[in-house]
Amino acid sequence: MYALLGAIAIVMLIPLVWLVSTSLKSPTENIFQFPPQLLPSQPTVQNFVQVWQTNPFGRYLFNSTLVAVLTVCLNLLFCALAAYPLARLSFRGREVTFIAIVCTIMIPFQIVMIPLYVLTVQLGLRNTYLGIIFPAIASAFGIFLLRQAFQGVPKELEEAARMDGCSELGLWWYVMIPSISPALVTLAIFVFIGSWSDFLWPLIVLDRPEYYTLPLGVAQLAGQLNLDWRLVAAGSVISIAPIVLFFVVMQRYVVPTESGSGVKG
Repeated sequence: MYALLGAIAIVMLIPLVWLVSTSLKSPTENIFQFPPQLLPSQPTVQNFVQVWQTNPFGRYLFNSTLVAVLTVCLNLLFCALAAYPLARLSFRGREVTFIAIVCTIMIPFQIVMIPLYVLTVQLGLRNTYLGIIFPAIASAFGIFLLRQAFQGVPKELEEAARMDGCSELGLWWYVMIPSISPALVTLAIFVFIGSWSDFLWPLIVLDRPEYYTLPLGVAQLAGQLNLDWRLVAAGSVISIAPIVLFFVVMQRYVVPTESGSGVKG
């Protein structure tokens, strides 16, 4: 099993290694030779310097970071608020509502793209950060994931909090939220990666370069007449590095925990 997983990991890492290698190759090296040369013979960081100096990648990085962080925060907030009553409260139509929400996962984004764009324009959110974030402030997958996590919290914790006079909102914030922290971190990783790498929606809702995110910035590199794949590779490495760093930092928190250990005092 370990040998199989290791082989799969190597196959999946080869394109990433080739991308990093291409970004470090000098202009004198042939990047399309066969068999491909994974390690550059004359490694250089000049490609990164040139990309950063000739394109506003600092602005793109700021835009992507702002959009991704706000998207994660709003998604966690709204999904947790929607998932809690669907998991812990009893009301008429609860199961029907949950099934309807889950069914929306099967609807491709391309189908709702035009109505979303029209609504975004009518709200005056075109060419704004909020316009980029708008479609992702809540998700059916996030509601489903957090609902399942809320259902796993022991009933005794809820009863003890109610006996102490905790309000419904206080119960949600002080007991439930800390108890499902691994699920929140998991959702944050998915939302961050999806927001950071999203290309289609920013391309539709933006036409002012000062609001471009990193995927649009890399596409600008690939669309130039004097196309240099070394520069495109360098821009791609810049765009994926924060995702890798975010996952490395956050994945340690994606572990099972005792439900009571996270309760805020």
